[in-house]
Parts: sequence; C-alpha cells; structure tokens
Amino acid sequence: MRKFFQSLLGRPSAPQRLQVLPQGVTVDIAPGQTLLEAALTNGIAYPHDCTVGTCASCKSHLKQGRVREATPFGYTLSKLELDAGFILACQAFPRDELTIIEVSPQSADMPPAERFVGTITSTTPLTHDIVKVCVRTDRPVHYVAGQYASITAEGLPRARHYSFADAPQREGRKELTFFIRKVPGGGFTEALFKGELTGQPLIVNAPHGHFHLRPGNAPMVCVVGGSGLAPLLSVLEHARRIRIKRPCVVLFGARTQADLYMVDALQAIGAAWLDAFTFVPVLSHEPADSDWTGARGMVTDHLSTAASGIDWAVAEAYMCGPPPMIDAAISRLVDAGMPLASIFYDKFTDGKDAP
Repeated sequence: MRKFFQSLLGRPSAPQRLQVLPQGVTVDIAPGQTLLEAALTNGIAYPHDCTVGTCASCKSHLKQGRVREATPFGYTLSKLELDAGFILACQAFPRDELTIIEVSPQSADMPPAERFVGTITSTTPLTHDIVKVCVRTDRPVHYVAGQYASITAEGLPRARHYSFADAPQREGRKELTFFIRKVPGGGFTEALFKGELTGQPLIVNAPHGHFHLRPGNAPMVCVVGGSGLAPLLSVLEHARRIRIKRPCVVLFGARTQADLYMVDALQAIGAAWLDAFTFVPVLSHEPADSDWTGARGMVTDHLSTAASGIDWAVAEAYMCGPPPMIDAAISRLVDAGMPLASIFYDKFTDGKDAP
C-alpha cells in the first residue's frame, strides 16, 4: 500500500540508481538529475557536448527502466532509433528505481576538446545563404575528420556549432574552414553576413562530435544537404589522402543549381578515389524549363538508383544535413536492408530551433 501511494505522489520507494554499460558501473541519481548529470557527477566518462538535446553526442540505448523526457528525444533522434530504445541521456530523468543504459565507448583516437582564440580572416559566398568562413586560431587545432567546433562571439553568449570543412592535418590546423548558412534572425549569422564579426575575437572550443569514418572497407553511401557538406567533405578528403579503398556513393541534395556548391571539389575527390565513386546531385525545386539534365526531386528518392550495385547489408551510411532529410534517409536505408547500427549522421539544426 505504501508503494502504491508513493507511486501516486511520483516519489520512488527507494533511491534511484543508474547502471552504465559496458563499464558496468552503478551510481546513485540525485533528485532532479538527468542520467547524464548523474554519470558525470560520479566520474563516469560519458560522451556529451550541448546538454540541451540537439547534438546527439549522449545518445544511449535504454536497456532497463523508464525515463521521462525533458524535451522530446524525437527532435534529434529518428523514429527508428526511438523504436529501438535509444534515448538522449542529457534529457532523460529516471522513473524507476534502476535504470540501465548502454553507451558506445568513445574512440581513443578522439583528441580532447580545448579552448582556442580565433579570428575570422575571410568570408566567401558559396550560395545566396551559405558562406565559406576562414578562422585563424592562436595555436593548431587537432580534430578528426567529421568533427565540429563550438564558437562563441562577444555579445552572443550561446555557442554555435560548425563542422570543419577541411581534412585534418597531422600537426593540427591554425587555419580552419567552415561552411555557415544564414539563419534568419540568428544572432551569430546575422552579424556574420553583415561583416560585423570579421577581425573580432572568437572563442573556439574544439573538437566535438562523434561523426567520423569508421574503419574497414564497407561500401559508403553518403547523403548530404545544405551546409552539411562541410563534415562530409572533410571525411571524404581525408579518406582520399590516406588512400582509403572502398566503393562510395555521394548524393547531394539542393533546391536549385544555384544552391549547389563545391562540386568541383567533390569531383576532384572522385577522380582520385581508389575505388568506384559515384556523385549524384539532386535538385528539388529546379524550374522545369531549365537546362538541368540531372536528377530531380527529393534526394532520398534516388538512394536505390544511385547505389544500385551496393550490398545494403554490409554498407555504411554517412549523412549530414537537415533533420527531415536525415530521418527520411534512415527510414529508406533500413527498409532496404542496412542495419541501423551502420548508419552514422550529423543533423544540422538551426540555432533558432530550440527543442
């Protein structure tokens, strides 16, 4: 009877505990703590960055127990991931006495995040709403291809996340490149596009993120849209430099021909690739009477055709871009036979899109 009344009041009948796999460590969860906060408070190394449910760094597999969402997991995770039992530890509050979650171990090759001071040295328009931004830092930044930096400007206290567009260098990079899309009403990008940030000091915290090329020779199916090209270009250029040999298909979704950019760079990578390389740009809003002879429609509609020679069961997907594109692609790939565990992505959300 006591447990019944306690359940009605929303209070647990015993201290709540968290067990983290594969470490096998069990810790107490203090009242009001998220699963991530409980893990970090007790010294468990747990991948995380934004802590507000947008970066997916803390994505974990819920093995036992129920949780309450501070903000919907579906903002960042796909329906298939939710159905498979994945949660965001930074947004999860326990509802049961014992919660067991499993997190993928962090790669030992991932360099630790550090604080740098940077300055914008140039901005180059790529499309009507995307610019190439070059930032010089006070010392070399070491990162893995596919990772991103958190950048803060004076007067704009909230950090913005932007992926590195260049392949990393062994000695690190002091000259960093980002592809940044203008967000209407976004404090950082409004100032950036007006030129107000050029020459101003920036705080660069890097590197972050777990989007990177996995080892092996599995065929690669890459889907990209908008400014999501930055991390994928970094991954592909790095793979070309270290002479990776694995089939690769790249689908680049854009609205019109004017929204395609860095095509020459992608074609140059393809020309030097050691295995089959297929590049397919897809336009969704190109005028019907234009001179465009390439693919049209939604980029995810062309997955089966572009990758027709690939064995979906052994392939890997690498995707960067807007959430609707990522979610649609995940659904298509799983339906085609690709394991969910072989799909890696980085969702690009607007700074204004707080969950």
